[in-house]
Amino acid sequence: MRDPHPALLMFIGARYVEQRVSDAVVAAGYADLTPAMARVAARLSEDGIRVTELAEQARITKQSASVLVDQLERAGYVERVPDPADARARLVLIAPRGREVQRVARREERAVEREWARHLGAERLAVLKELLGDLREITDPYR
Repeated sequence: MRDPHPALLMFIGARYVEQRVSDAVVAAGYADLTPAMARVAARLSEDGIRVTELAEQARITKQSASVLVDQLERAGYVERVPDPADARARLVLIAPRGREVQRVARREERAVEREWARHLGAERLAVLKELLGDLREITDPYR
């Protein structure tokens, strides 16, 4: 392909990072974390999130999100707690084991960013990050 769409180029970069992070997570001993589970877990916030919101953000059905959260909970990556705003609802929070994996993932993400800075140069990487940040304004309803 001579002139790939910018979205394809972004996807290729994102897929590369996702694979690097996945490899680092497995190497650190967390082989039970599937890519689908990781994609859902990546959307967890510090304050917790409802399964319905996770499903919406991950663009999957509520049933699929619920199954993935069940798997994450059984593996010790997340926990469900009552939602203080609605006693009938539950929030999904990152559990200590999930925080451990998160540290591994962030470390690998920083390694990839350093690699990209060496390849592109610090200034060009800064411009890329700024432009992608600007695109979030029109592409990311969950920013």
